[in-house]
Amino acid sequence: MSLSVFVELRFWVLVVFSLVLPAGIYGLLLATRSISRMAVLGFGVALVLIAGVDVYLLQSLASLAKTTPSLADDAMFISELSIALYVLPVVFGGIGVNLISHVLLRHLSEAETRFDREHSDG
Repeated sequence: MSLSVFVELRFWVLVVFSLVLPAGIYGLLLATRSISRMAVLGFGVALVLIAGVDVYLLQSLASLAKTTPSLADDAMFISELSIALYVLPVVFGGIGVNLISHVLLRHLSEAETRFDREHSDG
């Protein structure tokens, strides 16, 4: 049993999944001058998956924090402050869903336009 969750590998994986990967994705999205639909879709799916991994890791660390003698991890993962930690996964999931929705709506709009052109009476 470790003395704190802050020395656990899961905590550092949470930091990477909560800060490093999303910042990299946002940086790539902002830096690109042109991007394919599949890339946007891939980034959206990645953000939704990151959100899921974050929630799993937060739940896992909260369970682990209950068993450690450290009060610092209790304050972070078990108290009311822990609700604030779930804001990042919610934001990532929301942005990911918006990216996926954007790609799907653009595809459907173009498919409707093609259908109207092919089936016009003119």
